[in-house]
Amino acid sequence: MSDTPYDEHFVSWFRAVTPYINAFRGKTFVIAFGGKAAEGEFAKTLAYDVNLLASLGIRLVLVHGARPQIEEELREKNIESRYHRGYRVTDAETLDCVLDAVGSVYLEIEALLSQGLPNTPMANSRIRVIGGNFITGQPIGVLDGIDLQYAGKVRKVDAEGINAQLGLGNILLLNCEGPSPTGEIFNLQMEEVAEAVAVSIKADKLVYLSDSRGVFERDGELIDAMTADEVEALLKKGEWLSPDVRRYLPCTMRATRAGVGRAHLIGYEHDGALLRELFTHDGVGTVITRESLENVREAKPDDIAALIALIEPMEEEGILVHRPRELLEREIEHFSIMLHDGIIVGCAALYPHSEEEAELACLAVNPDHREWGYGEQLMKRIERRARRIGIKRLFVLTTRTEHWFVERGFKLGTVDDLPAAKKEMYNYQRRSKVLFKPL
Repeated sequence: MSDTPYDEHFVSWFRAVTPYINAFRGKTFVIAFGGKAAEGEFAKTLAYDVNLLASLGIRLVLVHGARPQIEEELREKNIESRYHRGYRVTDAETLDCVLDAVGSVYLEIEALLSQGLPNTPMANSRIRVIGGNFITGQPIGVLDGIDLQYAGKVRKVDAEGINAQLGLGNILLLNCEGPSPTGEIFNLQMEEVAEAVAVSIKADKLVYLSDSRGVFERDGELIDAMTADEVEALLKKGEWLSPDVRRYLPCTMRATRAGVGRAHLIGYEHDGALLRELFTHDGVGTVITRESLENVREAKPDDIAALIALIEPMEEEGILVHRPRELLEREIEHFSIMLHDGIIVGCAALYPHSEEEAELACLAVNPDHREWGYGEQLMKRIERRARRIGIKRLFVLTTRTEHWFVERGFKLGTVDDLPAAKKEMYNYQRRSKVLFKPL
């Protein structure tokens, strides 16, 4: 049988995800989703995707909520649903509804994860789903004169017990109930449980499936990446954010500041969003990291001496084009820099060539820091700067790092594809590769 475009696409895609498979093996992910996701159109395929992650050696903790199911139980029993400061006012009757709804959703999810039918992605799977009393709750108490009764917050996470189960290859499925040392049960917020678990077990990723496919600007543009500081600033003015995003964003901010590697917000209404977010370079949602704004910033004239010290060795090796000090002084506003403990360890520059096209130039990282992902962070910074000024396409010229750029979404082009002014300046002796990336 002859090769088809589909075959070629599959091979190309499979090769592209290999670095992520290697990077994620043995890592710990906490994936949180509410009751709408659990009963939604893609609940079954979400179970398939969780099975895939487990088969790749990723340690998984799933945390589920049951808000719509609780509301349905309350309606059936003619009990008023009351909230204060985002917490459900939970009296004894409401708690009974909570327990019934949460238990029902737990069993449904457990059943989805236990499928093993032939001709499905779950065939031949050996997933062990474990629950248990890994979360201890405590009452919130009285807020603004209102007794929240059995509404609670996380008191303690049994991190040792969770890690022991993950070490055995089990998937943990946790809900939003928290028993107390006195034997009472408290109704917890799903998002807060996920946050507390991720922080306690030092998770590499915390993923929330939400009613929005990510965090959006007021004008409707998706924000693909944010720092914890940017999240904090947005929460002060983001009245346009969806209900789920408003609940989950504070958790992502606190979690990343407390040591969780990355937090992600993706939409549960998009089939395969979990895989696309984790296994593609650009993802489909919003990723939140701890990195503060002070660590990546625009360059200033006072940075020129340190910039020269950074790029000079690479200029001598022929990796970078030589830039005299006078040129750097004139063009310093084009540069962004990466700082580590106050020292410049990387840089990149953005040179617009038209209203819609710009060059990513002088991307350089100190050799001692190249495994820390700083090059990619700088590239993302330049992409965000380019988008803000309306750039539609970036191009880069490189002699040594063609594959690095290709892995990050750039496509090989030719000299003839360059803007006219840049084409006239092209150095045919260096024979740099020309690559493009649409924004």
